[in-house]
This record gives sequence, C-alpha cells and structure tokens, in this order.
Amino acid sequence: MERNPDLLYRDELLDRRRRLAEARSTPAAPPEIARLLGQVDAALARWNGGTFGLCETCGDPVEADRLRCDPLIRFCLDHLDDQERSALERDLDLASKVQAGLLPKAGIAVDGWEFDFRFEPLGPVGGDYCDVLPPRRPDEGLLFAVGDVSGKGLAASLVASHLHALIRTLRDLGGSLQEMIERANRLLCESTLESHYATLVLGRAFADGRVELCGAAQGPPLLLAGGRVEPLTVAGLPLGMFCSSAYPTRSVHLAAGDALVLYSDGVNEARNPSGDELGVRGLAEALAGVGRGSTSSQIARTCIEAADRFRGPAARTDDTTVLVLRKS
Repeated sequence: MERNPDLLYRDELLDRRRRLAEARSTPAAPPEIARLLGQVDAALARWNGGTFGLCETCGDPVEADRLRCDPLIRFCLDHLDDQERSALERDLDLASKVQAGLLPKAGIAVDGWEFDFRFEPLGPVGGDYCDVLPPRRPDEGLLFAVGDVSGKGLAASLVASHLHALIRTLRDLGGSLQEMIERANRLLCESTLESHYATLVLGRAFADGRVELCGAAQGPPLLLAGGRVEPLTVAGLPLGMFCSSAYPTRSVHLAAGDALVLYSDGVNEARNPSGDELGVRGLAEALAGVGRGSTSSQIARTCIEAADRFRGPAARTDDTTVLVLRKS
C-alpha cells in the first residue's frame, strides 16, 4: 500500500532536521546551517498546523511537482515575485540543458549495430531515461536502456538523472544485467521517496547479433525481424518498489537488417480524443509497414508519427522516448 504523501514529506523534513542538527554540532559549522534548520522547523510547524503545502498568499495548494523537489517552498508560482520567477526560469533552463547533455550521441555505429532515438519531454524536463554505452572490451557488448520514472517534471527528472548515474556506475562495476538491475532496484528503494519508482528495459547487444534483455515493468521491446513485429516479454516489477525483487533475463538473436524498438509509455499509451490508447498492438501495426532496409532513424520517426497520428488533436500528456537498435 502506498503511504500518504504528506507523511513522506514529514519524514523527509525530520531526516533533514536530524542531519542539520548533527552538522550544527560540529565546531566549524557555517552560519547557513542555522538558517536552514529554521526553515525546516518552520515547515514542520506548517505540517503540524495543517497548512503544509499551501501557498501563504492565496491559500491554494502549491504545485505538487515543485513541492516534491523542495518541501520548504511556501508560495505557488502565481505568487512568486519577479526575482524568484526569474531564478526559477533560469533553473529550469539549466536543468533542461543538463538533461539533454545526459542523452547518448545518436548516429554512432558500434560492433555492427546502429542506433537512433527520440526524446521529447512534456515540459522543460521529463522523467524518461535513455542511454547507450559502447563496450570497453570486445566481450562486454553495447549496453542500452530506456526507462520511465513515475510522475512528470522536475521531481521525475531528478530520479531519472539518479537512475542514469546508477546504471553507469553499476556498469563500471561489472556484472550481469540481472545483477545490475537488482542492485539499481535496491539503491532506488533506499534513496528515493516511496511514491517514486521507475520502469526500465536494460540490454546488451553483441557483435554476433545476440541481445540480452532484462526488464522492470517497461513496455515490451518490439523485435522487427523477417517482416514481422514481435513483442518480447521481459518480466519484472518496477524499480524502487520492493528491495528484493527478482529480474530474469532473456536472449534473442538479430540478423542483419533486424531491429529492436524500446519506448516509454508516452508512445504506447498515447490517447485519442475518445480516450482510446494506441497500445503495443497499435504501435506494432504501425511498424509492420517498415521496410527491412529502413534505418534506425526512420524506424524511430515511424514510432513518433504513429503516436502523433493516433492522438490527433488531443494534447500530449506524457514524456515520449523511443530508442531503436538495428543490426547492420
């Protein structure tokens, strides 16, 4: 059962207070610690008084996304002064640039594999995660991943960046895909709020065409091979929900011209004005018309166009990511 978000905020504030109190007790504690401790105590007082998360000017709830990022905020966006609004805009712009800098470099060919991707956050930043890491040794394989953090905006982007760093660090430590994803799950369980979790597909592609896959509740990768489109089930619970979850792996073999498509739920859960979902089947049907000679870029564009066409005039409601890996 998911805990009350207000209790999560209280627990986070109490943890911050404990850490600040410990830091203040050191001989060389800077004066800033006392100011921060006062802000945390004020936030706890608001929580005890039932006004936590409410704008002190209008009394309406502060934007949930901002509150998740900073439980000390006291005003909604409508009541920030010009200086505060400008500072927030600069932070968002910088966060967008930082997230863009974490994306893989498209158009790279490695060990007979080419790949391309599309990454379209709903706002300035998003909660989708996409990465490709070339092998450091001939037997290591090309590592690739697509993930999706619960929620949207700033809070989700922070967890996505955390996941990005975790996977890269765990890759450097070595081990199988299963070991990497199980460790990432335990670390996310220990370091994020209980209201946050992530879905993920993690894979390795080898020069001989063999691909290993391990998943955590992400949409099934689509294999484009021999003129057919086949969903590949990769079982596993979302990361960050249960510390002891198991994540089995599976292997497939791709011949020259075959491709593997990974995507976030902003693609398969695209909704038309009637509320219907494109679904994995609808995405597979759109890809069925892709020619065997199509490049990874053309395949990625087909996925995005299929979601846009199905959505029609309806607004996009989620981050959208597609990663295509093709055997050349």
